[in-house]
Amino acid sequence: MLILPAIDIKEGRVVRLVEGEADAVSVYGESPSDVAARWEAEGARWLHVVDLDGAFAGEPRQLDEIARIAGAVSIPIEVGGGLRTLDAVARALDAGASRVILGTATVADPQSVARAVALHGERIAVAIDVRDGRVAIHGWSSRIDRTPLALGRALRNAGVRRAIVTDIRRDGRLDGLNVDLAAEVARGTGLRVIASGGVSRLDDLRAAERSHGGIEGVIVGKALYERRFSIREAIASVGRKKED
Repeated sequence: MLILPAIDIKEGRVVRLVEGEADAVSVYGESPSDVAARWEAEGARWLHVVDLDGAFAGEPRQLDEIARIAGAVSIPIEVGGGLRTLDAVARALDAGASRVILGTATVADPQSVARAVALHGERIAVAIDVRDGRVAIHGWSSRIDRTPLALGRALRNAGVRRAIVTDIRRDGRLDGLNVDLAAEVARGTGLRVIASGGVSRLDDLRAAERSHGGIEGVIVGKALYERRFSIREAIASVGRKKED
């Protein structure tokens, strides 16, 4: 099971939001690259980086910070936030992202997603962000009448292989990971799933590993910043056999 520490960037700082709300923000660091280096030193094998300014603006705003993160660590990073065009995807990859995450574009311009997959293969992942059973887009500010399973199946048919599945209602709340949602999407779509939103304790990670539903990793944010457990403890709790 892969453990991915989250680094959410807003106005150049490392923050965590609650349910993606821009005015519900806690600041955890002034230097994203320093935080990235710390997570690598503690044992992280991947990083999950989100350009929150880009997510709200609809275009990348923190590519310079992403480049600094990529230069500060030797491990791969996945990057999301405002990547809605092929040009934006290319710029994020050029900045040092090993994998990019498309969110709003999966609904607004599905043909561009298929083209991105054709160009970049498994360096493309998608975000399936869910609020109350329906998909949310535009920085989680809009909910559409589409289920995560319906979107996931369409994306799988377009060539996508991996999705980050987030229960927005739990994100930043330390209420526990929605393992059932992530496993349902994995089983129902054939996508490899990285689960996100609400991790509060090591038992959340163990539950994801036990689900046998195609969950290959879990993104951990606030629980690490609030020192509920360490990356080393997280990795030890689920074993290392799937870390590479």
